Amino acid sequence: MALSQSKSEIMRNLFFYGTLRHEALLETVLGDAGVAALRPAQLPGYRAYWADGHGFPFLTQEPGGQAIGLLAEGLSDDAIARLDFYEGGFGYGLHPVTVQTDHGPVAAQVWLVPDGTYDRGAPFDLDDWARCRAALNVRAAAEVMGLYGTRSAAEVARMYPMIEMRAQSWVMGRAEQVPDAPGGMTRADVDLIDSQTPYIDYFAVESQRLRFRKFSGDMGPEVHYASFVATDAALVLPYDPVRDRVMLVEQFRMGPQVRGDRVPWQLEPIAGRIDADETPEQTARREALEEAGLELRGLELISRAYPSPGCSNEYFHTYLGLADLPEDAAGVGGLLAESEDIRSHILSFDAAMGMADRGEIRVVPLLMALYWLARHRDRLRAGA
Repeated sequence: MALSQSKSEIMRNLFFYGTLRHEALLETVLGDAGVAALRPAQLPGYRAYWADGHGFPFLTQEPGGQAIGLLAEGLSDDAIARLDFYEGGFGYGLHPVTVQTDHGPVAAQVWLVPDGTYDRGAPFDLDDWARCRAALNVRAAAEVMGLYGTRSAAEVARMYPMIEMRAQSWVMGRAEQVPDAPGGMTRADVDLIDSQTPYIDYFAVESQRLRFRKFSGDMGPEVHYASFVATDAALVLPYDPVRDRVMLVEQFRMGPQVRGDRVPWQLEPIAGRIDADETPEQTARREALEEAGLELRGLELISRAYPSPGCSNEYFHTYLGLADLPEDAAGVGGLLAESEDIRSHILSFDAAMGMADRGEIRVVPLLMALYWLARHRDRLRAGA
């Protein structure tokens, strides 16, 4: 009988009710460890719900509930350790349960969180998750498991929001429809030999050995290049076409600080990194509210572009945000949880352009947005 299994056998059986039911994600987490057998199973008395505000589910006890999942049997010590690393930093712990299979009950273990760890969202649906998040989570899992054996699960959990944002950036980059380069070459003309991540935390550095096709048509020699790894970001320059005013924000910036600049505080557009479940437009609106208390009436796309493609994957979605900008719209904002201290300034269009002409604006995305506004200002004012 299944219920007469030994304790060691039970510990090698795990019940997956959430995202680990997705084949590509499970393979990414397990790596070479693999899984001996997978078969459908149900856990009576439980139901899976989204953790509100997160991209994963959790189980709650519920009379009459039935959690649908997969039973993984005969897992190796390495497989269990890898799975525990992937799950462990988010408050999950293994607990003994009895699941139902087509061949009767089987003793196994399942990851549960203590009551109150997460707020309950909607019922979890694997197909819904796969449509909106599978590619992102598989990419994020690859980065997480690259840290296995070098970082603790708690450290990875601390870094995970940025890991997800980096994954989101990668997914967006793969999906974005962009024009061909004049030379006609694409990613297919790059031979990637090896990729390493020698530094990873809030940001990361990726180092690659590769060859790429030369304009002569021949493949070039092997080279060793590196890139600063950040995320996609949304930037917005608020503009009031009726009053002909812009809003600029001022804050301390680490780049000028590290460079040795006498003035680390810079004037910029409103900006923020795109969260895993956001579109660039949603980020632009959220950041305008967080940094300046500003509700935008509309967005006009200025550009989608790399600010420094020679050394960084950072990618900017830059907008003009149509807004009402009375004198009292300026102030100090930002999120205390992110140590933000941001002062907003209301300037006439002419005053802002005067600052640009005098070299007083030293952040390229802001200069670009102002020059774009200069080109489109008459149209925007005529339609206000």
